This record gives sequence, C-alpha cells and structure tokens, in this order.
Amino acid sequence: MKNTLLLLFSLVLFQACAQKTNNTPQDKVNLNLNEQFGDYWYQGKAELTSYDLEQVRYGEKRDGEAVLIFVTEDFSKSKQVKLDNPQEAGDDAEKVLKLNFTKKFSTGIYPYSIMTSIFSPIYPENDMHARKITTSVQEWCGHVFMQLNNMGTDYKLLLRSYFESEGDVDMKLDKVWLEDELWTLLRLDPNQIPKGEIQLFPSTQYLRLKHKDLKAFTAKISMVTNDNLNELTVEIPELERQLSIFYKAQHPYQIEKWEETYPENGEMMTTTATLKKRILLDYWNKNGAKDSVYRKQLNLKY
Repeated sequence: MKNTLLLLFSLVLFQACAQKTNNTPQDKVNLNLNEQFGDYWYQGKAELTSYDLEQVRYGEKRDGEAVLIFVTEDFSKSKQVKLDNPQEAGDDAEKVLKLNFTKKFSTGIYPYSIMTSIFSPIYPENDMHARKITTSVQEWCGHVFMQLNNMGTDYKLLLRSYFESEGDVDMKLDKVWLEDELWTLLRLDPNQIPKGEIQLFPSTQYLRLKHKDLKAFTAKISMVTNDNLNELTVEIPELERQLSIFYKAQHPYQIEKWEETYPENGEMMTTTATLKKRILLDYWNKNGAKDSVYRKQLNLKY
C-alpha cells in the first residue's frame, strides 16, 4: 500500500512538473543549428534584405520600404549590450543573432521611421529567449521608445512616450513568448517555435502604433511546410490580428515576404512586405560617399 501511494504521488508530481514545463517558454534550450550555420553567419558580413512595403496607417495603405538586417554579434550577459571588447569579457560574452528591423513610410505630409532590434542567443545555456528587444517610432508628432530586458524569471519593460495616456512606464512582465523573438528564432531553428495555443506578448511595433495594453494575449501559432516556402502564422483572436511570415524551407531560412492583418478604422486591412533585393555585406565598414552604390544594389528609395 505504501509503495502504491508513493508511486501515485510520484506520478502526480511528474504530471504537474510536465504541465508546468509545457507552459514555461524556456523549457527548450538546445537549438539544432544547421551544420552550415557558421559558414553563413560567421563570415564577417550581415544579411541585408530590402522589401517593398505597403503599410496600413490611419485607414489607408502607405507605400514605403522595410529592411531586415541580420548579423551575429558578441553580447554582454550582464549589461545586455553589444560588447566593445569581447576578447576581454570572458564568461560574460555571449553570441547572439541580432535583427534590426526597419520601416519607413509617409502619411500625408509627415514621415514615419520605425526600428526594432532583437538580440537572440545562438548557444543558450538555460534560456533560449531573446535577451533584449527595443523599438522606437519617430514621426513629426513625437517619438516613442520601448525596451524589454530578459531578467531570467521575467522581463523588465520600459516605455517612454510623448502621449499623456502612456507617459513613462517601468514594469515587470511575466515570462511568456514574445512575438518579436519569433523572427530571429525562425532563422536559428524554426522547429523550436511553439505550435498551438500559447500566451504571447505581441509585436512591439504593433503595440505602439495601435496603443494596446502592455500584456500577453492568447495566440495560436501554426506552420505550413513545403519544398520551397514555409509559412509561419500567428493569430491573436482578441486583437483580430494575424501575422504570416513566408520563409525559405532550407537553411538559412531567408524571409521572402510577410503579411499582417488587423482592424483599421473599423475595416480589416493588410500590411504587406515583398522581397526586393538581398546582399551580404560588412555594412559597418561602408560609410563613405562612394559606398552609396550599395543602396542602389538594395534598391532603397528612402
């Protein structure tokens, strides 16, 4: 009888731990990197991709362009910034895949400039989630800045805004999946992206443009695979919002286009971005006047 009770208790405890693990976003830490990962990402260049953008804003579609800049960097675990001297950082140094995600478009007379930076670990020890995410939005009415720092058990969230209703916010956010980190995780190991119903903190760009609550929402994530392009879809019913990212099925899983649909002035409207050009370049060394030739290669207008 005693052994039976002990067995039952162990089974209940195991099930409870399993349930907790399934609901905890840091349960998987081993990324299955492609064997050619280093050949592509450690050649001292960034992947620069330009897209034709049709951005929904104020009930109309605005022509613009987006650029995705993926690059590997040495990152400080303690300070959560790019290291100036990684060779001197010792155990504080960590390899990350950084995405700088930019958008530029105009609404009537005034322009918008948006940028999100995402820093995701390449060799996570016990947490595969983005170390840091920042987003800034600038336009002629003012600018907004938002930052999320991974503190291990939760996120530290900071918001600075010119809007009175938002003002200055400093708060903690429970550890959940972040929509922004799916863009980098997709490039590292798309099989690690969760499927099904989860708690998700939405895109920081979307949250700022639509002034939504800073909280997690119930979301459904699905993936359609084929021999050419795979489709990652994120649906958030409460926000009536859907994001679909179309990416190459084979390493390095390059992003070809995306679509984002949500209500705008009472009507469902879709923002789209489609591939223009892609190059590999050490762009940080290309800051001379003569280097503007690379902008032409990317067919950049803004």
